[in-house]
Amino acid sequence: MSSATPTPTRVRRFPVVGALRLGRPSDVWFKPALSVVAAVAPPSLLLVVLGRLDLAAYTMAGSLCALYAHNRPYAARAKVLAWVVLGMLGGLAVALLTASLTRNAVVLVTVGALLAAVQKVMCDATRVGPPAHVILTFVSSAALFVPQTPGQVPGHLALAAAAGAWAWLVGMAPAPLRPHGPERRATAQALDAAAAYAETARGGEEGAGARSAAYAAVHAAWQTLLAAGDRPSTTRRALERLVVRAEVALAAAADADPARLRAWARAVRGTGRIPRTGDPRRDGDGLRREDGGPRRTDGGARLDGDGPCQDGGPLGERDERVGVAAERAVAPRPLWSRLVPLAPVAVRSALGCALAGYVSLALGADRPYWALVTAASLYQANITLTWSRAVQRVVGNLVGVLLFAAVTPLAQLGPLALVLCILACNFGAEALIGRNYWLGSVCVTPLALLVTELPGYRPTGELVTDRVVDTLVGALVGFVAAVAVTDRRAGRRVERALTAVDHARERAARLAADPAATPAALEAARRALAAAVVDLRATADAAAGEWWQRALPLERVVLAEQAAHRTLAATVRRQGLLPGPGTTSTHTHTEGASP
Repeated sequence: MSSATPTPTRVRRFPVVGALRLGRPSDVWFKPALSVVAAVAPPSLLLVVLGRLDLAAYTMAGSLCALYAHNRPYAARAKVLAWVVLGMLGGLAVALLTASLTRNAVVLVTVGALLAAVQKVMCDATRVGPPAHVILTFVSSAALFVPQTPGQVPGHLALAAAAGAWAWLVGMAPAPLRPHGPERRATAQALDAAAAYAETARGGEEGAGARSAAYAAVHAAWQTLLAAGDRPSTTRRALERLVVRAEVALAAAADADPARLRAWARAVRGTGRIPRTGDPRRDGDGLRREDGGPRRTDGGARLDGDGPCQDGGPLGERDERVGVAAERAVAPRPLWSRLVPLAPVAVRSALGCALAGYVSLALGADRPYWALVTAASLYQANITLTWSRAVQRVVGNLVGVLLFAAVTPLAQLGPLALVLCILACNFGAEALIGRNYWLGSVCVTPLALLVTELPGYRPTGELVTDRVVDTLVGALVGFVAAVAVTDRRAGRRVERALTAVDHARERAARLAADPAATPAALEAARRALAAAVVDLRATADAAAGEWWQRALPLERVVLAEQAAHRTLAATVRRQGLLPGPGTTSTHTHTEGASP
C-alpha cells in the first residue's frame, strides 16, 4: 500500500441547476408504474362501489407496497415484499394506535419522527429500495393526524393488510411469464457497463469513473444471481457465464469488444434464448481477434475444441460455478453490524423530522405531517446528496401544488373522477421519478393531497398555502439538522475499507502466484477483492460529501483501486480466462435455455 500523503477534503459547492438536470429513464420504468396502478385500482374502485372512498387512505397504504423490489429475482422478491407489507402494517399500527389515544400534536410529531428514523435506518440497513423509507414514512405520518378511536384501528389495519396482500400478488404476477426477468436485466446492465468502460479504456478521470461503475454493475449482477435461489437452471448458468465475460472484459478492457458486449446485452434483455459465449479460455468471446489461429496454453494443449474436462462437464463450466458456490457459502453480515454505522443517519432523521413538525405547529399548522415527511425524504448518504434532494423536493412540491390546484375541480366531480386522478398521478410519479426526483414529486404531491386531504373538501387555496409552507419548513429545518449532526466516522469507514481492500488484494495475489491454488479459491478471492473495491468506492464517495471531518486519504483510495484492479486482471489471467494472441471465434451461438 502506498504511503501517499492524504489529500485534504475540499469543500464541495452545493449544486442547484445540476440537481434538477434530467437523466435517462430506467429501462423498466413502466413496471413499477403499471404495478402501482394495478395494485391501487381494484381496492379503490371497490370502495367507490361501496360508497366508502373515505377509507381509501388505508387501502392505499397497502397498495403502495407494489412499488418495491422490482429489481429483485422473484424468489427474493417474495420475501422482500412480504417484509415491506409487514413493515408498513407495523408503522401504520403504531400511528393509528397513537392517534386513537391522544390528540396532543407535540406527541404525534414526536412519534412520527421516531418512526421515520426507524424506517430510514431499517431500509438502509436492508437495502430495501427504491422508494425505501419515504413511502412508509408518508403512510405512518399521515395516519397520525387522522382522528381514530381504538375500536376502528383493527378494521383500518385489515383494509391495509388486504390491499398489501393484493400488492404482493401484483408484484409476483410476472413470474410465470418471465421467471428470469430481473436476472436478465442485471446481467444486461453488467455487460453494458463493461462495454462503456471498454470504450473509455484509454484512462483518465472518465475511464476511472466508468471502471468503478462497471465493477459495481458486475457486483450487483452477481448479487442478483445469488439471490435468485439455489435451484440450478440452464438459464441461470448461461447468465452467470455472461457475467464472467463482463469480468473478463474489465480485466482486459483495451482488448474488449464493446459491440459484442452490447449485442449480448440486447439479446439478454429480450425474450429469446440466452446468447452462448463458449469458454473464454478457448475462444475469447467479447475480445478483439487478431488472427484465426487457435490458442495454445498449458504446455501447448489445444483449447479449440469442445472436449470435456476431467469432471465430465463442458470446459470451464465447473470453474465458473465454483465461485458461485463459494459466494453462496459466505454468511451475510449480521443486521446489527449494518445498523451501527447508521447511527448518525438515525439521529439526523429523528431530530430533523421532529424539529420540522414542531416549527410547522408553531406556524399554525393543524396537520404538520407534510413538513415531517419532507424532512424525512431529504436524508441521503451525505450532506451534498441531501442538499440535492432538498432542492429537488422543494421544486417538485411547489410545481406539484400548482398541479393539484389544476386537477382539483376535476377530482371533485365525483368519487370515480377522484380515483381516476389518483391512478393518473400514481402512474405519472413512477414514470417520471427515474429521470429526476423532482419530476416525480410533481405527481407525488397532488397524489398525496388527493388521498389525504380532498375527502375533507378543504378550500384548495388553503391546502396549497399550507403545503407550500410545510414544504419550505421541512426542507430548511431538515437540512439544518443534517448539517448539525455530522457523520464524523465517515473517515474511519474509509480507512477500514482501505484495509479490507489491502487484505483482499494480498490474498488474491498470493493465490494467483501459487501453482497449487484451486479454482474455487482463486474464484472466491477474485470476487472478494472485486466486492471490496466496490465497497471502497461507495464508502469514499459517501465520505467525500460530508462536512466537518478530518482529511480523507483520497490519493490512497485511488492508488488502492489501481493496485486492486491490476491484481484482479492478474487473477483472471492466472485462471486462464483471458485468451492469448491469435484466438478466434467469429461465429455466434445460442444457449439452449428458455427465456
